[in-house]
Amino acid sequence: MDDPLRAVTATASSGLRAQGERMRTVAENVANAFSTGTRPGEDPYQRKTLSFETGIDPKTEAAIVQIGEVSRDSTNFDIRYEPSHPAADEDGFVKYPNVNPLLEMSNLREASRSYEANLTMLNNAREMRRALIDLLK
Repeated sequence: MDDPLRAVTATASSGLRAQGERMRTVAENVANAFSTGTRPGEDPYQRKTLSFETGIDPKTEAAIVQIGEVSRDSTNFDIRYEPSHPAADEDGFVKYPNVNPLLEMSNLREASRSYEANLTMLNNAREMRRALIDLLK
């Protein structure tokens, strides 16, 4: 590793990208939390989850985080009796997404705080680089 500040920047940048993708996934889940199928008995939106993986940046040899697998949550759909709903099956039940808005907001808050921490780390590395340049003048 030639430049430790470049490694810090690579690590923080990868964290920003990963948490940004996590926030987009949470936003998609929240946006579809109350959607239903378009035809009777059709499955609604299924909650998305993602995982993180660690890796090494080949340029800086810094530890980085990457998006691993984006998958669908396999928990059961919320089923409600609404016989007049256009998506109701022959028994009058409608399937709603397996999205819990409270859980999603908690995930969003956690992703936002992680994003802020990575941004702070990036800004600190920038300030250290600026201070080093000032010392070398």
